[in-house]
Amino acid sequence: MAIKRVFIVGAGVMGTGIAETIASTGTDVTLIDKTAEMAERGIKRIIENMDREIERWGLTESEKRAILARILPSGDLSSVAEAEMVIEAIPDRLRQKQDIFAQLDKLCPPETILVTNTSTLSISQIASVTNRPDKVIGMHFLNPVTKVQIIEVVRGLNTSDETYQTIREFAESINRRPILVHEYPGYVTTRIIVPFLNEAMHVLMEGISTAEDIDTAMKLGFGFNVGPLALADMMGLDEVMSWMENLISELSEHKYNPCPLLRKMVRAGHLGVKTGEGFFKYDAEGNRIKPDNNPGDK
Repeated sequence: MAIKRVFIVGAGVMGTGIAETIASTGTDVTLIDKTAEMAERGIKRIIENMDREIERWGLTESEKRAILARILPSGDLSSVAEAEMVIEAIPDRLRQKQDIFAQLDKLCPPETILVTNTSTLSISQIASVTNRPDKVIGMHFLNPVTKVQIIEVVRGLNTSDETYQTIREFAESINRRPILVHEYPGYVTTRIIVPFLNEAMHVLMEGISTAEDIDTAMKLGFGFNVGPLALADMMGLDEVMSWMENLISELSEHKYNPCPLLRKMVRAGHLGVKTGEGFFKYDAEGNRIKPDNNPGDK
């Protein structure tokens, strides 16, 4: 089934990345947030991202115009009344997602597929507030959405084969590689990456090495493109801690217990790239500032 227009709820980092990715492959998108102003801020974020790509020769002005022409910002959730597919991309908080899905279930036609972009939460729990659990599925896009080629397609306990097949085909249509995941806390990518990030934070906290050298060791020693601490900064330290808390709640395994240094930084509002400071410092455009006085170098 070819999807003509995708509705995305949430115009934050993930929602805008998903919108840009889908629009760049020729599909129309409606980007929805609580208000029209918040949706417009999402469009501004997309423009800034594309402008950086243009500077790197990764995009042309004409491609930028074509992508923007396919994205309609909206502050009206009821616009989903004729949707074939809705992708929810709000923060990973179960109650908030359930509230959105309960509203979508009432507003959307019975045949609409409802997708959640979650990295740790139960698809079945989210689907439980709807009258269509067979049409609820997860699509875990990884950040940065426009660069990462993989999508975890997560089946809930009641997700139908038809829904799964439709979403798998849709993922391929937007030039992404879908991998099938059966519902389990953390799925594949988050479950594996979280202990890796957490251990790097413990190494830093224990004074074994600096943030710069920890990341360099992992990049040069094991072929990673980005070191674990810089990766956590890109993801958002508050989001990383939320994933850890969800996983330890579900699995009760110590390896998911957030490092005390991470808790301290989140309390201080040092959330990574989006606030200009995390394990490293960043300028207003998100570019890394060289390590003088970085917290990991003290």
